[in-house]
Amino acid sequence: MAAGRSDTAGASWSVQLRTAPSSPRPSRLHSWARSSLSCKSPGSLAVVVVESAQPSTSCHPAGRGPRLPKVYCIISCVGCFGLFSKILDEVEKRHQISMAVIYPFMQGLREAAFPAPGKTVTLKSFIPDSGTEFISLTRPLDSHLEHVDFNSLLQCLSLEQIVQIFASAVLERRIIFLAEDLSTLSQCIHAAAALLYPFSWAHTYIPVVPESLLATVCCPTPFMVGVQMRFLQEVTESPMEEVLLVNLREGTFLMSVGDEKDILPPKLQDDILDSLGQGINDLQTSEQINEHVSGPFVQFFVKTVGHYVSYIKREANGQGHFQERAFYKALNSKANRRFVKKFVKTQLFSLFIQEAEKSKNPPAGYFQQKILEYEEQKKQKKSREKTVK
Repeated sequence: MAAGRSDTAGASWSVQLRTAPSSPRPSRLHSWARSSLSCKSPGSLAVVVVESAQPSTSCHPAGRGPRLPKVYCIISCVGCFGLFSKILDEVEKRHQISMAVIYPFMQGLREAAFPAPGKTVTLKSFIPDSGTEFISLTRPLDSHLEHVDFNSLLQCLSLEQIVQIFASAVLERRIIFLAEDLSTLSQCIHAAAALLYPFSWAHTYIPVVPESLLATVCCPTPFMVGVQMRFLQEVTESPMEEVLLVNLREGTFLMSVGDEKDILPPKLQDDILDSLGQGINDLQTSEQINEHVSGPFVQFFVKTVGHYVSYIKREANGQGHFQERAFYKALNSKANRRFVKKFVKTQLFSLFIQEAEKSKNPPAGYFQQKILEYEEQKKQKKSREKTVK
């Protein structure tokens, strides 16, 4: 199951049920999937049935006796792993009965609107011998920590290095991660991208670059990619522009621009590092680690751009227009102002603010919750200061 990040709401499902070529070689299957199942719109869903006689497959086919394995795969531009897992469970349940039972369920998805964040869509489905049932599919209100493992970054890199990677990503620079195994690459790059919440990486993003696409590291545009260590020589000999090359195995930067420590406002950078370091050794569960690591970076964005709603002026028809200059000039700190003046020019911020301009109300979610908490803290602080005077 693969999913990118998007906050697009209200899109319709694009549902496909396909059978891959029998006994496909990996290259054949990859090209088939790429041409047949490319994600053309947010909210698209593809359920793929892969039939293969390859003995090395890791599929576990249902039933007994000789049989071909089948794989169900969802390809989507929306990262709702819990929602998709439930859909796969329903597809698998129907597969146990008959392939023909899957199609009505898929048709129901096709006809239903893709749920907006926090909303539920209910499908009516009939299963032989079980009768009609209603299936509720709820899209989480906020899924910024869903399917994320920040512990992978903590095991490979220091807190200072993680902050420097974040700073490079915020300014949409070129970042390459190197590691031996695929799981380390995919987990670390996904975690690095998740640090950008509530913003989404809008450029080239390849968790594991295949050998045929190694030329990606020569691109002049921003990218965040993972490369296996065995391709290190090819990467370092490539004609690359300024890049941050991260060796996850050794916990070092093999290449860097040189100013990574100076991108973020000094005080806010220190705040991130202090918050990350406090009590980090006492964390036990992955949920605790994810909350602990994510929090300081979310707070960074709350302090720098959390006032964005006040600088979207709306016309009578509800269309908003962002007041960029007034927005960054509203910041009291010169260091914060310098940073935000650069940040508002990125695709990260532009895409975020475009969605905000379309919406009459701020999206309910973790980021908005933290903004409200921060504003309340500032009010209480002012009230206490007045009382003292």
